[in-house]
Amino acid sequence: MDKRIPTLAEAVAGIRDGATVMIGGFGGSGAPIELIHALIDAGPRDLTIINNNAGNGHVGIAALIEQGRVAKMICSFPRSADPRVFTELYKAGKIELELVPQGTLAERIRAGGAGIPAFYTPTSYGTDLAEGKPVEEFDGRMYVQERWLKADVALIKAELGDQMGNLTYRMAARNFNPLMASAAARTIAQVTKLVPLGGIDPEHVVTPGIFVQGVVEVANPKQEEILNREGAVYP
Repeated sequence: MDKRIPTLAEAVAGIRDGATVMIGGFGGSGAPIELIHALIDAGPRDLTIINNNAGNGHVGIAALIEQGRVAKMICSFPRSADPRVFTELYKAGKIELELVPQGTLAERIRAGGAGIPAFYTPTSYGTDLAEGKPVEEFDGRMYVQERWLKADVALIKAELGDQMGNLTYRMAARNFNPLMASAAARTIAQVTKLVPLGGIDPEHVVTPGIFVQGVVEVANPKQEEILNREGAVYP
């Protein structure tokens, strides 16, 4: 099955109002900036976005929020290097936040991909983040029940991809991307280079193509930190 998509616009065309969208990356590392900007151009609203943070500057996720497309953020770090866009809207009551400790966020996504509806963790016990959640004692320690996270769509960034959707990642850009690929009903990957079948050693595949429904080549992807240093604003 050939999963190549010729344009970014076509890659995000099926994302509808109210969708839950996982977006890969740890800050700018592994963030699919071009797919996010294509999503802005596509116009869906009332999105729930799952990411490690709530964006920086006026590009990427911050731009998506600034354009009024995001109803809710599920993340670990709503305040990072330059979170002005999210902060202003949150204080104005125009965006909802579900704060999740980073390790718990990763495990909730992994659980979604593995078909595990709930698990227990000691993280957040006794804090506001555990309010309303079931708790249990195991071996003398209290644990909080956390539910899986799944999404309608995952937008991720990879280094190499082939037409079957097999992916590799560049160094730390791996981060949340493979987890999200397995936890979404539809995963779209922007790849720096599309290679022919056999162009990726099977031993080097990180995300198997079974988890990916579309790949689009972005030969010279932008980096969030560089865009912000240049004062970029999207659109």
